[in-house]
Amino acid sequence: MELSKSSMNYVIAGLMLGIFVASLDNTIVATAMPTIVGELGQFDQFVWVTSAYMIATVAGMPIFGKLSDMYGRKMFFLFGLTLFIVASMLCGIANSMTQLAFYRALQGLGGGALMPIAFTIIFDALPADKRGKITGLFGAVFGLSSIIGPLLGAFLTDAIGWRWIFYINAPIGAISIFFIYKFYHESGQRNKQKIDWGGAITLVLGLVSFMFAVEFGGKDYAWDSVQILGLFGLSLISFIIFGFIERKASEPIITFSLFKRRLFASAQLVAFFYGLVFISASVYIPIFIQGVYGGSATNSGLILMPMMLGSVVTAQIGGRAPMKFGFRNVMIVSGILLILGLYLLSTMDTETPRWMVTLFMVVLGLGVGFSFSLLNLASIQGVPSYQRGSATSVGSTFRTIGMALGVTIFGSIQQRLFTDQLSSSLPGDTPVANFSANALSGEASKNIPGPILEAIQNALSNSISTAFLWSVIPAIFALIVIFMMGKERMSDSRG
Repeated sequence: MELSKSSMNYVIAGLMLGIFVASLDNTIVATAMPTIVGELGQFDQFVWVTSAYMIATVAGMPIFGKLSDMYGRKMFFLFGLTLFIVASMLCGIANSMTQLAFYRALQGLGGGALMPIAFTIIFDALPADKRGKITGLFGAVFGLSSIIGPLLGAFLTDAIGWRWIFYINAPIGAISIFFIYKFYHESGQRNKQKIDWGGAITLVLGLVSFMFAVEFGGKDYAWDSVQILGLFGLSLISFIIFGFIERKASEPIITFSLFKRRLFASAQLVAFFYGLVFISASVYIPIFIQGVYGGSATNSGLILMPMMLGSVVTAQIGGRAPMKFGFRNVMIVSGILLILGLYLLSTMDTETPRWMVTLFMVVLGLGVGFSFSLLNLASIQGVPSYQRGSATSVGSTFRTIGMALGVTIFGSIQQRLFTDQLSSSLPGDTPVANFSANALSGEASKNIPGPILEAIQNALSNSISTAFLWSVIPAIFALIVIFMMGKERMSDSRG
């Protein structure tokens, strides 16, 4: 149904706040992560704080997207946001990295409802000429949260404590809940469907098994060990079963018929590759800044801001430009900038000036910003109304799967390179784990002997820059897929 003029502004504001609080959580946590590691320890496990959130979001997106098609958008948007807020409060009281990862998984489950349902509500309620503008604003909100997140995370971490980066979600989320509950009224028309629980379980099992194999392989167990081969085997079998289930399910999580559309299929692959590589910047730039340059969380927060400003600019363009220039032409520019930005980041070392790192981040932000709004529009272009919730959630799911795998794969690459270089440059009896965590804490790093701190900084710099170099490969794959998107332009397809 189309929103009335009297309530439209409040509903849009509520949806934007919901998207804001969910997207804020990614960047605000990334900025505070060095400090969290410094307090809780377990430097080798910090990637799971991010990947647990991503995995749960992958599980939540298709389920909530389907439920919103069946029983209404409003109910499940409010449920997801409520769960997200409760889990945020639990994250704030976590006393170990394991606890924090578990509570982050609950957060991700709730957050999985917000992005796909919000975009679907806008697509349902607005005509095409307004839809592109509002979707562009949503993409800009995603980028804006990426600007405010690092700054707010840095301020709260330094001034009050890192736990407040989670507590801050409560008041913002409460305003969103009030606006949506009071002002959004949807039609009673529903499309009764079945939940594909088998598909959801096998998809998550396949992802988790693969990520555990990548994380533990070559470190805790040999690559050819029974444990690692077993995990890879379980992952493969789970994905095969998932494929069979989806082909037979009356209402699958991933509707394969949607992939018959060239634009939809290519948009999902591009979203996957973008998620795979962009997460590395969000996670490792703060680690690089605080670990290599030293200083407080505020330093890393400020250094991320130029990248996010760039993404805000192109997110706005990505919401409007496809109507005039077509999806492919806009994304070609995006892909080229993405590759260039990642390559430039791969050249960083301990001697790289901060202004140069800032320039690299701007290029990357400009490249990735287009995708925030454009790929969501491409996913629901020409899709009938009863499938829009599923189509939007599939698009968000592919990006999030990429992010979940990316943080694990590139995290494993970085950790192995970091450990290997330290092992070769420091005596065997040096307490590397303790020193590594302390190197990310401004005060504690002052107590590390000079030669050891220098070795840690060199190892951190080299391992992160090499991880960025590896990330250029999937970015190139993304550009290849972009050329296959066709010449379609955005049009009114509310149906």
